[in-house]
Amino acid sequence: MTNTALVAAAASLGMAALVAGCASHGPTPAPAPTQSQAQAPAPEALCNAQPAQAAVGQNSTASVVESARARSGARMVRILRPGQMVTKEFDTQRLNLEVDANGRILAVRCG
Repeated sequence: MTNTALVAAAASLGMAALVAGCASHGPTPAPAPTQSQAQAPAPEALCNAQPAQAAVGQNSTASVVESARARSGARMVRILRPGQMVTKEFDTQRLNLEVDANGRILAVRCG
């Protein structure tokens, strides 16, 4: 074997070793949850409009709206006024209060 052939063979082996060192050895394991993640509170209950039906017929004052939200177990509340454009996505944590032009609550539903 000539010196040139020997050098080429050694270079090929060296490159193969470098490429093998860069290869992945499988997925990296997920880190263990921290104490705060392990003790995260359970998600809130889903909205239930039935207990909030008492708000129908009342004016949509801040206290009435908050009371309806709390009774339903919803995380948030949205007031829907006549002709108002609204998004159509369904949110299981949202209470919708449909009101008339005077702010009187006409309907209570989740979503």
